[in-house]
Amino acid sequence: MEDSKLSRLLLSFGVLFCVTMFLWSPVVQAQSGLTKDNYPKISGSLSPDSVGIGDRFTYSIEIEKDIAQSIFFPMIGGENTNYELIGTPVVDTLSREGRRLKVRQTYCLAAFQEGRHLVVPQAIYADKNIIDTLLGDDTLALLVTTFQIDSTSHSIFDIKPQKDMPFKFAEVAGYAKWAAIALIIIALLLYAAYRILRHYGKSFADIFHPAPPLPPHEVARMALERLYVQRLWQAEKHKLYYSSLTDILRTYIDGRFGVSAMEMTSDEIIEAMREVDLPQKSAMDLTQVLRDADLVKFAKAMPEAEENEAAYSAVWNFVEQTKPVEEVADEEDEKR
Repeated sequence: MEDSKLSRLLLSFGVLFCVTMFLWSPVVQAQSGLTKDNYPKISGSLSPDSVGIGDRFTYSIEIEKDIAQSIFFPMIGGENTNYELIGTPVVDTLSREGRRLKVRQTYCLAAFQEGRHLVVPQAIYADKNIIDTLLGDDTLALLVTTFQIDSTSHSIFDIKPQKDMPFKFAEVAGYAKWAAIALIIIALLLYAAYRILRHYGKSFADIFHPAPPLPPHEVARMALERLYVQRLWQAEKHKLYYSSLTDILRTYIDGRFGVSAMEMTSDEIIEAMREVDLPQKSAMDLTQVLRDADLVKFAKAMPEAEENEAAYSAVWNFVEQTKPVEEVADEEDEKR
């Protein structure tokens, strides 16, 4: 019984040995494109070979192969491994002699599993329908350790208060120098501004006081002068010309007489101005300008050049004849 079991065991080992020799025979290697002469040389290195958990290290794989062979570097690092790949692997060509090519790929990895890890350099061989993993002859060892901290062997002390250091002028001397220079420059600028303002009869207080608003007749004059140089009706822009002219007139009436002319129609303005003591010619000019403007704006009338000039003169004269009369003190009467 025991001899039968021993015979079967020896037979099994014999079959396994024959299969192994057959797979590694030159015939099989020739079918896969690998022979003793062109078999790739695979080697590797670790730097450093001892790290702490989470520390980075460099893993390099070197392959010396025939230039026609399709051999690829493996993918290293991932969720199911003990390493994490940092960045992108770097490939370098080390040498080339005839058909022999030597290349190296460098991985930057981080280890997160404590212990002694054995790493065998490997590469992926691909030829027609054959894909195989080629292993190097050397085995690398990586030691990953943790640092044990015994908190019971250390005493806990209070936080030390901030130490008061004596004040030294040298610490602020540079700032003080530049501050003094800035103050001198500001003082010179203020003095120059004072002299300029004094030359024109002004003071610093005048700068911060807003200028009083111009009287309505002066605002109307400036607006009429701007309208004149625009030459709108000469460019066949009659509607825009009369709209601008009546807006100037309405603004003047609002500021001079307190009548909300900007919100009224022409008839409402004429009716409201009857309660104002106006010269007869001014009242007639006001009515005529407003009527003519309505014909141009709403009836698309096209006045002649003389009528356009007359409307402008009527508004100008209306402003001049209705502006406030300036009271001039008679110095001679005061002396008497």
